[in-house]
Amino acid sequence: MANTPQAKKRIRRNNRRADINTARVSRIRGFVKKVETAIEGGDKTAAAEALKAAQPELARGVARGVMHKNTVARKMSRLSKRVAAL
Repeated sequence: MANTPQAKKRIRRNNRRADINTARVSRIRGFVKKVETAIEGGDKTAAAEALKAAQPELARGVARGVMHKNTVARKMSRLSKRVAAL
């Protein structure tokens, strides 16, 4: 267990950040899910719109440090490819 005041504060801060980061990743997953749902439905315009909304969210995840740059690049690439194939 943490003994110093600094270590106790660090634990509180880490817990707060973990909650925020979890919410961020969950939000990003929701945007990606909307794109995948539109793709499965076969609706190209809805899929394109959903992808357009998801791309800045994914980029924001990288900027905030909750997702790795290459992971997001791969996801965007695969989603774009699937939308274009519709």
